[in-house]
Order: sequence, then C-alpha cells, then structure tokens
Amino acid sequence: MTIRSSDVEGVEQIILPPVRDLGDGFTVRRALPSAHRRMVGPFIFFDQMGPAAFRGGEGLDVRPHPHIGLATVTYLLDGEILHRDSVGSVQPIRPGEVNWMTAGSGIVHSERTGPEQRAAESSLFGLQTWLALPTHVEEAAPDFAHYKAQEIPVAEADGTRLTLIAGTSDGMASPVKTFSDLVYADIQLAPGARYQVKAEHIERAIYVVEGSVAVVGQTGTFATGELVLFKPGAEIIVQAPQGARLMLIGGEPFPERRYIFWNFVSSREERIEQAKADWKAQRFAPVPDEDEFIPLPETPAPVRYP
Repeated sequence: MTIRSSDVEGVEQIILPPVRDLGDGFTVRRALPSAHRRMVGPFIFFDQMGPAAFRGGEGLDVRPHPHIGLATVTYLLDGEILHRDSVGSVQPIRPGEVNWMTAGSGIVHSERTGPEQRAAESSLFGLQTWLALPTHVEEAAPDFAHYKAQEIPVAEADGTRLTLIAGTSDGMASPVKTFSDLVYADIQLAPGARYQVKAEHIERAIYVVEGSVAVVGQTGTFATGELVLFKPGAEIIVQAPQGARLMLIGGEPFPERRYIFWNFVSSREERIEQAKADWKAQRFAPVPDEDEFIPLPETPAPVRYP
C-alpha cells in the first residue's frame, strides 16, 4: 500500500492499493483499510475482486467465515456469486444487484461460484465493501437483504450514468436499508463526460475502476486502481477524457473509533476478543449445507478469498 501526493485543489489523499494475486489469476486490490486511511465515512473495508477468468471446474470458494459489528455490501460488474449464510439465505448475485448482509451480533457466510457457472468457463469482477455499524446497532440481530437491479435508482444525463447502490446522492435515495449517513454509487462516464461530486457528505472518495479521470481546471490525472479522497466541503468536478468507471463512497464519520481484526469490527476491543473466542469454539451458528470453515488466523489480515 502506497500513497502519492497531489497538488490538486480539494484532494486530501491518493491511495494506491497493491494488487495481490491469490492464485489461478484471481487478484484483489484492497483500498481500505490502509496504513494511511482506515475509514471513509462508515466504509471500513473496500476490495476490488478481479477481473478474473476461470476455467471449467474452477471458481471462487470463500469458505464459511464469521462477521460482527458491520454490514457487507457485494456489488458485481461481471459474473455471479452464490451467497449462503447462517440465517438461512441462499442467494445468487449478478451484475447490478446488491447483497446487503447485516452481521450485527454475529453471522457466518460463504461466497462461491455456483455449480452451473463452475461447470463451464466463467468470469468475475466486482466490489465488496464493509460498513461499520453505529454503536446502537452493533449488536442487532443478523440479517440479509437482496435487491434486484431494477430496484436500484439510476440517473443518466450528458454521458454520465449514476447507479445509486446505497444511501443518498444527486436528489435520489436508494431503497437499500442503511444504518447511517452514506453514499455508495457506481458512476460510468462516457469520453469527455463530467460528474460533480456533491459536498453533501462530510467524507467522500472515488475509486477508479476503469479508465482515468481529472479534476476540471486542475492538472494531473487519477488512474485505474487509485482511491482518491476529497477534502470536506470541496466542490469537485471530475472529467474522463477517454471514459471511466468510478465508485463513489462516503458519509458521516463515527465519533467513536472502530477496531478491526480479521472479519470482526467493533467499537469495543473486548467484543472482538469475545468473537475470536466464539469462533475458535465454533459457537457461531453454522451455514446450512456447508461443512467447511476458515479457521481464526494468527495474524489479523482480513479474509482471503480462495
């Protein structure tokens, strides 16, 4: 994880997450958390999965693992993942759809390539984010919700297409149930198109998925794979000379610190220690029809995919 300086007005930080090859050509870019920035609003984890191509018989296999104190949001640009969890959900997710899983007091889930996709060649490209929960819902009952692509609001104008995955922005509100002030959007820019990053949320950042963008009136560009954080209140207009795809994240920061170990997030260190002990003792509810699990790691790296 590196950081590069910028003299672009309104830009606070630029993070360049490393590319990690997890085997069989499956790569991950982890933009959050980093040594330079732990959170953006409630977002405490941001991973780009792929793009990856699987041969017949291969695929994604994230064995059952636990979470507490957060909500996971899975959003795909290509491919399909089969989600299973300990509250009994079995749900494939496809591009444009949203899987929102509230861990709360504790949930276990797996993410795999389904049998139909595994039988032939398949591909996968997407984002997984974790959002820390406000303290009053950190111990809420675990839950899972799936939203079809046609439920997610979309606005198009002048070569810009904005899909509002969750939260509020540009006069729209996503139906995805959230627990704090936030914005999470997929923004596609045609060559030459512009987008104004509104200042309605205190903390904001864009992640460049494809292409590159520049801030109008400023020199320098932001390239594929970079997380660009903006200063609070700054009026920003980005432009994509050759076209680009961005993910916009942000929201109001929490007043309390959040601790993170592996897949556990909490405002209390002792709660994470309890979760570690519970997972070691297998006191979490299991995922039906799964007989594998990921053991608690000795080092606190977040979950690996295969």
